[in-house]
Amino acid sequence: MQHITGIPRNQMVFSSLEDMILPDNPVRFVDAFVEALSIQTLGFKIQTLKTEGRPSFDTKLFLKIYLYGYLNGLRSCRKLQKECVRNIELQWLLCGIVPNYHSISDFRKQNPSGLKNLFKLFVSFLKDVDLIAGETIAIDGTKSRAHNSKKANFNQKKIDRHLAYIEEKTQEYLTDLDQNDLQD
Repeated sequence: MQHITGIPRNQMVFSSLEDMILPDNPVRFVDAFVEALSIQTLGFKIQTLKTEGRPSFDTKLFLKIYLYGYLNGLRSCRKLQKECVRNIELQWLLCGIVPNYHSISDFRKQNPSGLKNLFKLFVSFLKDVDLIAGETIAIDGTKSRAHNSKKANFNQKKIDRHLAYIEEKTQEYLTDLDQNDLQD
């Protein structure tokens, strides 16, 4: 009985990163979103070009890494670095550049308010274009009737409280990143 065989490991294959990422892959959206951003208005420190020594990484490179990590639940700089090496989507997104975990961590430590603003802008943009609903729905099999209780109504006070909750969750995410770096 014959089996399906793969490509021999020592066989050379010519392909580009562009061919490996489908046109509707979400990583393409992350790339376009970051390229359209104005970094200074979000509050990021701009890296100055040096005349001596090794050049610094572009700020947008780190934004792409953190948005990818945000979408995929990666909360550690070491995990982000591993993904930069092994994940084809991140290789495409970063054009093959692999910053080390310390550079990724330093960027987050130097730009906490900019990252908060970035995550807020990203989530609000996704909600505005109806890519996410921003709702949690759970069904456990019980029968329920439609009702219009105080919990189901929204006023400005509740909206402000919910925005504060989102701010708190964003801060928790950044704190988790710090804690994971310390543990690693």
